[in-house]
Amino acid sequence: MVDNMSGDRFVEFERVQKSYDGETLVVKDLNLSMPRGEFLTMLGPSGSGKTTCLMMLAGFETATHGDIRLGGVSINNIPPHKRGIGMVFQNYALFPHMTVAENLSFPLEVRKMAKSEREEKVKRALDMVQMGAFGGRRPAQLSGGQQQRIALARALVFEAELVLMDEPLGALDKQLREHMQFEIKRIADNLGITVVYVTHDQTEALTMSDRVAVFDDGRIQQLAPPDKLYEEPENSFVAQFIGENNTLEGEVMEINGGLAVVKLDDGELIDCKPVHPSVKPGARTQVSIRPERVEYNKARLQEGVHTLKAEVLEFIYMGDIFRTRLRVAGNEDFVIKTRNAPDQDRLEPGRQIEIGWLPEDCRALDA
Repeated sequence: MVDNMSGDRFVEFERVQKSYDGETLVVKDLNLSMPRGEFLTMLGPSGSGKTTCLMMLAGFETATHGDIRLGGVSINNIPPHKRGIGMVFQNYALFPHMTVAENLSFPLEVRKMAKSEREEKVKRALDMVQMGAFGGRRPAQLSGGQQQRIALARALVFEAELVLMDEPLGALDKQLREHMQFEIKRIADNLGITVVYVTHDQTEALTMSDRVAVFDDGRIQQLAPPDKLYEEPENSFVAQFIGENNTLEGEVMEINGGLAVVKLDDGELIDCKPVHPSVKPGARTQVSIRPERVEYNKARLQEGVHTLKAEVLEFIYMGDIFRTRLRVAGNEDFVIKTRNAPDQDRLEPGRQIEIGWLPEDCRALDA
């Protein structure tokens, strides 16, 4: 079913749309291609279209318009069980009356595979997820993390080249969830499989992915590696949705030497990197600065950096970092994060300070 064409376009969505009622588009004109072996995460709030895209790729939903291809072959009319795709769901979907080994063997039986070959593949899949000793147990005798490993092993058992995961860690507690993030990524890398992963958890997306597609309102707002997504958001939705972010409102006065001079609503002037096409002289803009890029320690502030006056409203000790909330240019939710280090002050509420940042760390986005 999958040919051996070059892997740069292994999974392709071409002008894909989806509507459930014939009027409202849940997915709008999606164009996306991913190479073989990539770990791509579809990230976005509820109702943004990410899960619908996954379900169309799996074959559980049909595209209203456009083409979905796997290895160069259109799969629009191929039923789910013939697509050769592994699936991992949040609720594991394990058969409770079967042992772990029987759960894994089931998809192979459906494919009419010989018993000896089935047993060999089941053993190999269980070893991959470090669950080799658990073949005789039933799902109810396993912890949540163990059940999730078995669900993953079942998706890998028939050596699918593409594995789809829909919020697979949603039911796990924080510590186990973080452990499983690294585990899934390690297994995917070791096997060289292609993974499409759906989540609304930004940390999960940043930790695990080669690239992240940020969805909102049925469209991809930005598709980029995690560091580029975080450091260089292309619009205000992405800046707000990925990680913690400070915004200040203002008007663009001029574009000069590759920087936008922005007059904030309280009259202060700052220099920013103009990122969005709407950033032109006279236009309103939202300025974005990450909390860890803001500096208040005079010794660390570089010469020539614009500084703004700020009032400390709240100081929170978080162990490895200090999180301080400030009032800056009329915004009372301006946050700075500083490393817990001997030369960093613990700022008391009510204190007046000056803050600053490098112009390239400040991005002028759509209003």
